[in-house]
Amino acid sequence: MCKMKNSVQFKRRLNHFLTYLYLVVLSIIIIYPLLITVLSAFKTGNVSAFTLDFSGSLSFDNFQKLFTDTLYGTWYLNTLIIAIITMVAQTSIITLAGYAYSRYNFLARKQSLVFFLIIQMVPTMAALTAFFVMALMLNALNHSWFLIFLYVGGGIPMNAWLMKGYFDTVPISLDESAKLDGAGHFRRFWQIVLPLVRPMIAVQALWAFMGPFGDYILSKFLLRDEINYTVAVGLQTFISDQKNQKIAFFAAGAILIAVPICVLFFFLQKNFVSGLTAGGDKG
Repeated sequence: MCKMKNSVQFKRRLNHFLTYLYLVVLSIIIIYPLLITVLSAFKTGNVSAFTLDFSGSLSFDNFQKLFTDTLYGTWYLNTLIIAIITMVAQTSIITLAGYAYSRYNFLARKQSLVFFLIIQMVPTMAALTAFFVMALMLNALNHSWFLIFLYVGGGIPMNAWLMKGYFDTVPISLDESAKLDGAGHFRRFWQIVLPLVRPMIAVQALWAFMGPFGDYILSKFLLRDEINYTVAVGLQTFISDQKNQKIAFFAAGAILIAVPICVLFFFLQKNFVSGLTAGGDKG
C-alpha cells in the first residue's frame, strides 16, 4: 500500500515537473523573439541584425522617424481602414448566414454547407492567378476595396460553419416562444438570439480585424503603388534590401501593429472564453 502511494505521488510530481518544463520552454520560445524585437525598436543608431543585445542606449527616435521619414503612417492608416471595414462586413455577413443555416430549411442548404468546406481546402496561393485576372477584369488592381472584397469573401465559408454551430447551441424553443408572442423573424433574431451569441461574434470580429494586419501575400500581389501598401507589405521594404536594411524601423513598426489589436482584444476579452470553446461542437 505504501509503495502504491509513493508511486502515485511520484507520477504526480513527474507530471507537474513536465508540465512546468513545457510551460517554461514555451515561454522562452515566445518571449525571446519578442524581446529581440522590442530591443531593436528602441535602440539608437543603426541596428545591423536581429540580436539580443542589451548594450547601448534606448530611445523613441525610431518611432518618431518611422512617421516622419517613411510612409509608415499612410500604410498604417490604409491597413486600419481595411481591417475595420473587413471586420464589420465579414462579421455581419457570417452572423446572418450562421443564423439562416441554423434556423431555416431552404433549397440546397446542405449542399452549400458542403461546398463551403470544399472551398476551404483550396489554399490562397492556388487562387492568386484567379484573383489577379478578376482584378484586371474589374479594373481593381491596386485598389483597397478589392482586397477588402477578398478578405470578406475568403472568411465567409469556415466562419459561417462556426457561427451556425454556435447558433445551434441556442435552444430553438426561445424562437418558438417569441413567435407565439407575436415576434417576427427580425425581432427574434435581433432581440432574442443575437445577444446569446455575442461571444462568438466577438471572436469573429477579432479574427477579421487581425487578418489584414498579418496578410502579406494577397496585399503584395494586388497592391502595386507604395502609397497603397498595407503595413505588412510596407515593413517588408525595410528589410528587403540586404545592403540597406532598416531593422530598427521594422521592429518599431511591428510593435505598433499590436496596438489596435490589443485594444480590441481587451475591449472584447470578456466574451472570448465561451466564444472560443463553442461553435465547433454542433453542426
